[in-house]
Amino acid sequence: MGIFWDLLQQEELDKQQAQADSVEDRVAILETELENTKALLRKTLEALETHLNKDIDGDGVAG
Repeated sequence: MGIFWDLLQQEELDKQQAQADSVEDRVAILETELENTKALLRKTLEALETHLNKDIDGDGVAG
């Protein structure tokens, strides 16, 4: 029975490692998406400030 128990434990460890790897991959993808979203938001805000000629984000500069 010992070998079967070892196999079950190893299978569970492999499963948990695969889940951890997929979580790490997903976090990396989400971090990249967040960076891209922030850059797009910044460009949109700058365009809006330029269009309205008004400081919206409070940095003292319109545009």
